[in-house]
Amino acid sequence: KTWQLANNVVFCFTLLLSLVVMVGIWFSPDIVGVMAPDFGTVPGKLELTTLMTRIMFPFLILVSLAALAMGVLNTKGKFFVPSVASSFFNLGSVIAGVGLALAAPRFGMAPIVGMAWGTLVGGTLQLAFQLPLLWRVGFRLRFVLNLWEPGLLRIVTLMLPAVVGLSATQINIFINTFYASSCAQGSLSWLNYAYRLFHLPMGLFGVALMVATLPLVSRHAANRDLAALREALQSSLSLAILVTLPAACGLIFLAQPIIGLIYQHGQFTAVDTQQTAAALALYSLGLVAFAGVKIIVPVYYALGDTRIPVLGSFVTVAANLFIIHLTLATLQHRAIALSTSLSLMLNFFFLAAVLYRKLSGFKVRGLSFTLFKVAGASVIMGLTVSWLHLRTTTWLGDGLAGKALGLTGVIAIGMGLYVAM
Repeated sequence: KTWQLANNVVFCFTLLLSLVVMVGIWFSPDIVGVMAPDFGTVPGKLELTTLMTRIMFPFLILVSLAALAMGVLNTKGKFFVPSVASSFFNLGSVIAGVGLALAAPRFGMAPIVGMAWGTLVGGTLQLAFQLPLLWRVGFRLRFVLNLWEPGLLRIVTLMLPAVVGLSATQINIFINTFYASSCAQGSLSWLNYAYRLFHLPMGLFGVALMVATLPLVSRHAANRDLAALREALQSSLSLAILVTLPAACGLIFLAQPIIGLIYQHGQFTAVDTQQTAAALALYSLGLVAFAGVKIIVPVYYALGDTRIPVLGSFVTVAANLFIIHLTLATLQHRAIALSTSLSLMLNFFFLAAVLYRKLSGFKVRGLSFTLFKVAGASVIMGLTVSWLHLRTTTWLGDGLAGKALGLTGVIAIGMGLYVAM
């Protein structure tokens, strides 16, 4: 019955997503026109964005099937392969994207179009990497299409609140893209590059903590053991503070050299580095809050409450819109990074306050003390690595090898210092 349900979900959702993709490809010019209206002021930019949108739309099917494979493997107690699968998306999209970008001009296409095709290659690899383990745990692909199967209907019912809640994230992305397209030329790219780097510790720590926390809190919630649930929540939040706060400080204090090393080549200038680094530092302010939300939301789901996370998501949208309006004229693209972080913090405090009442309290004093200690150690580490990096640049020079060696050494010293403290 389990495998029959899994196959039914595969075929039903592939059918549904195929329809969505076809509609998306057809209406791509309208979608791009709504999301980035100011692109029309640059000759050819709107048309190029529309072409890339059409190429990338099928990625929706690939990433959804990869998520479904992850869900099946997690229920069988397999966490490592699904968590590593996203790395294959990153590798595939970068390696294939760069290769196709170099080849694209020979076929009369802009090089950036190759990166769009690379996204599809990465999505295929993310799914394909999980298939051998799926086979080993017993899954066999069989054609099943039953729209009225009770299990499928239950999945759809459980998905609806999550879809509504996650739609708030997409609304935020729409808002951010809309406002960024009206800022200086390059603003969308600066934000995108910064957000990509911000995603590295988010994926390593925030998402990993969420995946590890959910089975544990679900078990305690099913047993109605609130004391154990509170303990699991507190230890998870403490761990989140312990690993994400120093990561945030590292990104803030070393934003410019990190961006310069990775991106400042070819047409990516020192000005681009400076603007991207400013966005990365502001995004990093919300890293701890992001990890906290990723831990708290599964606790709500385990308790059978999907209403509060949805409400929190829309509080985030309202806060994001308000802060951008307030700061865009002064900060330009940096306003979007700042509003993202501040709205994440607001969402975290809202969810934590409501959960505090639902669980009849948890040890806020202990968490505050952990935050205070870790913040002190992280700031000292950040100031130290910032000072050291200036010295290593003088010693090793401005060459690529010198930059890479100096930054790697400084980060290693910073980690050692943090652990010691």
